[in-house]
Amino acid sequence: MNSSPMARMLRLCAVAGLAISAHWAVPAWAAGAMTTGGLTSQPIGHYDFCRSHPSECNIRPTDLAPAKMTGGLWRKLAGVTARVNAAVKPMSDLDNYGKDEVWTYPDNGFGDCEDYVLEKRRQLYRMGMSLADLLITVVRKPDGEGHSVLTVRTDKGDYVLDNLTDKVKAWDATGYRYLKRQAIDNTGRWVSIRDGQQVLVGSVQ
Repeated sequence: MNSSPMARMLRLCAVAGLAISAHWAVPAWAAGAMTTGGLTSQPIGHYDFCRSHPSECNIRPTDLAPAKMTGGLWRKLAGVTARVNAAVKPMSDLDNYGKDEVWTYPDNGFGDCEDYVLEKRRQLYRMGMSLADLLITVVRKPDGEGHSVLTVRTDKGDYVLDNLTDKVKAWDATGYRYLKRQAIDNTGRWVSIRDGQQVLVGSVQ
C-alpha cells in the first residue's frame, strides 16, 4: 500500500491544490434537483450548533427560487471550494475538541467534514447567495461512512461542494447516497432525501 504523505492526504477530508485548472471547466448540468420528502430529524451536531448559534437556525428565506447558474456563479463556487479546502486542515472532532459531532466554524484552522461545509456556506452567504440555496446535506459514502457536503441549488440542477475534492460536481455524479438536508424555507429544519439510518458525519478519512 502506498503510504506516502500525499496518499495519506488523499484519504483525509481535505484535498487541496490538485488540478486547479479543472475547477474552472464548464459544468456538466445536473439531472435536475434532488427530490426531497417531509420533515425529518435534525442531526445532533446541527442541533448543538443551533444552541450555540440560535440566530443562524431560525432564518426563513423569502425568495425560494434556485440561484441562476452563470459563469460567474460557477467560478465563485469553484473558488470558495478550493480556498476553504486549502485553508482548513483536517482533524477529527475527537482530536480537535475531545468529543464527537461538534459542528462549528473552523476558525482555529482545523475541522472535519461539516466544518468545511459551514465555512463554505458562510462565505457564499456573505457573497450574497440565499440560504435557501446553500443547504447542509448528510450523505453516505460508497464505503458506508457518513459524510457532510454543501448542496447548492441552481436553475440548472443541484451541485455539491465537497472537502474530498476541489471539483464542484452535479449531485448525481458524486456516488453518494443522500439522506437528508436542510429545508429551503427554514434553516433550523431538515427534510429527508432518502430513507437511511442516523450516521455520524464528523470523520476526516
